[in-house]
Amino acid sequence: MHASASFSTPSPLRHAGAVAWPMILCGGLAIAATDLIYCLLYWSPQGVAPARLLQGIAAGALGAAAFAGGAATAVLGAGLQWLIGSCFVLAYALVATRVALLRAHPHRYGIAYGLLLYLLMNGVVLPLSAAPAPKHPQLAWMLLNIPMFALFGTIAARFAVGALGRRVRG
Repeated sequence: MHASASFSTPSPLRHAGAVAWPMILCGGLAIAATDLIYCLLYWSPQGVAPARLLQGIAAGALGAAAFAGGAATAVLGAGLQWLIGSCFVLAYALVATRVALLRAHPHRYGIAYGLLLYLLMNGVVLPLSAAPAPKHPQLAWMLLNIPMFALFGTIAARFAVGALGRRVRG
């Protein structure tokens, strides 16, 4: 392969300018809010405070020190949650610029995308993060996360298709 051949394949990042960023960010916020509500409904009856949930997200970057950071690390956790959700939407949008089926059927492929996100988050991202491993993993929590990630994928797909608008449709 010639060195110039690598430049002939367009990068998906080239399409990043073709997305409506407010839709990407709104989709990230919708995912973050949905996830926070879900976590509150599950963990609050078990005595886990909302700030602690958000600090748990910040722990992915800061490790166990996030739990001693007070409101600052809770705010950081909320910001990271929004960033992660926005990345879910952006990733779907970038691939959907090249794969028409993803644009045509965001619900169907959004569910599949959410399941892929579940596998990536639990199999790659969380193990590589600085977050401490749970002392007692809860099977109910892990199983309930599967349909929730299907929902997150669907939200991401819907907002991604909206972010693409008519610019990349074909």
